[in-house]
Amino acid sequence: MTLSGLAGSPSRFHLLAQGRGSHSKSVSAFPDNGKLRMLTYLQRNNWAGSIKRCSIRKTSVFKCAMDASFGDATNDPTAIFPRINIRDPYKRLGISREASEDEIQAARNFLIQRYGRHKPSVDAIESAHDKIIMQQFYERKNPKIDIKKKVRAVTQSRVVQAVTSRFRTPSKNFIIKTSAAFVVLGALSFLFPTEEGPTLQVAISLMATIYFIYDRLKSKLRALLYGVGAFIFSWLVGTFLMVSVIPPIIKGPRSLEVATSLITYVLLWVSSTYLK
Repeated sequence: MTLSGLAGSPSRFHLLAQGRGSHSKSVSAFPDNGKLRMLTYLQRNNWAGSIKRCSIRKTSVFKCAMDASFGDATNDPTAIFPRINIRDPYKRLGISREASEDEIQAARNFLIQRYGRHKPSVDAIESAHDKIIMQQFYERKNPKIDIKKKVRAVTQSRVVQAVTSRFRTPSKNFIIKTSAAFVVLGALSFLFPTEEGPTLQVAISLMATIYFIYDRLKSKLRALLYGVGAFIFSWLVGTFLMVSVIPPIIKGPRSLEVATSLITYVLLWVSSTYLK
């Protein structure tokens, strides 16, 4: 409301109140208290109307901004699931392959709530959810053996670490020298077996083992102890494998002794070459 002018006599003044539109009202400023109260009432109503219209405009602008930022998909019956044609069920639900059952269920519930009014979208979401659940059930029922994980667990065990710490890789020339010596012993044992067995070749393998260990460690006592211990261990292991595990692969009267000596040569070569 605006005050458009003053009118009256020296003893009485009037205010001409004009609002929006063509309507106007004349209100006495004083000395009539009733008219003064009317003027105050009209002014307050005009201010309240202006504030209300401003609030409506602000609310409308704010709501439009929210819709533009986040959309109104939950109330839109035509909202379509954007990943409806993706074949991978994990990518369709927007989760990783390591997701837990709670995360899978939460993703399914969120998507159903958002696109529940579009039946093809609901079918695609439910299909992906069911495939993931069935796949996880099958994997729990028939667990896969992770060979790499098993091997890593064995190699990282304390026993294996303690054993491998006793070995080291020598130079290439040393490996070639020891390999040639034990290959010759193996060939002699296989090509020229005797009635007593490869006794001479086995004795030579023991001396070769002691010599090669001494050549690396430069200690006669350690070379003797390591050589004799490696020889006994290798012969026992070879005998056990040939009697209980490996079927006969060499024919002849002394096939067991020859096969056992060949396994012994392999273990002695490892001991004389890599033992620390």
